Amino acid sequence: MTPNLLERAGELWASLAGVPVAFPPCGDVRVVASPESRMCPPRWAGIVALGGGVLATVPAPGLIEPVRSALLGLGQEADLEPARLRSALPVMEALGPATLAYLDGSDFTAVHRDAGIDVLPPGHQDVRRFLASAVAHDSEESGLADVTSATFVIRRGREVIAASGYRPWAGIAAQLSVLTAPEHRGHGLARIVASKAVADASARGLLPQWRARFEPSLRVARALGFRVVGAQLSIRLTTEAV
Repeated sequence: MTPNLLERAGELWASLAGVPVAFPPCGDVRVVASPESRMCPPRWAGIVALGGGVLATVPAPGLIEPVRSALLGLGQEADLEPARLRSALPVMEALGPATLAYLDGSDFTAVHRDAGIDVLPPGHQDVRRFLASAVAHDSEESGLADVTSATFVIRRGREVIAASGYRPWAGIAAQLSVLTAPEHRGHGLARIVASKAVADASARGLLPQWRARFEPSLRVARALGFRVVGAQLSIRLTTEAV
């Protein structure tokens, strides 16, 4: 992993904090009050661990020290689990953790295939139909409905069976999304379409980012050369705590 990769990832999350802050180095925990944070839903606490450092935003100044103390007690980023935080904080609800993986251009293992891949504009009706036919959980988890890039698709007949695209974040990163129809999984289609999306994002100077909660998604990322460097978690604390 190049230092530049971790620096760019840290720059991304610091820019989403909503207040001037730098991502902390390995071994440090930094917590800032930011009601406008984009690291998490409104009025939640957002926590991101990268390379051994942890940055968190909280909705009110009074939560800075309690959250920092709880995070200092977690140790490594692999311990970023809601169950462990609940022992120190009044956590009502949690989103994640999601694994964060990034791709350095020199590590990219591209899939060199153009035949049978269509490039569709954002929001194309064929992609909308594909999402509508998918299981709701799969569709939401993929994030494909939110992409603003071109969408790279594979079809069987006229129907889309695999698709990938991305959404730029803060002008720094490209949040990748990919989805394959369940009956066509296990044949490398996700890797093919995601490879095209990654290449497109990289050509535009964006840092490819892969957020995943499940191992099958991470396997696709690793096959393309992504490196896992951290995790993200959002928590909602009790009204009294806020």
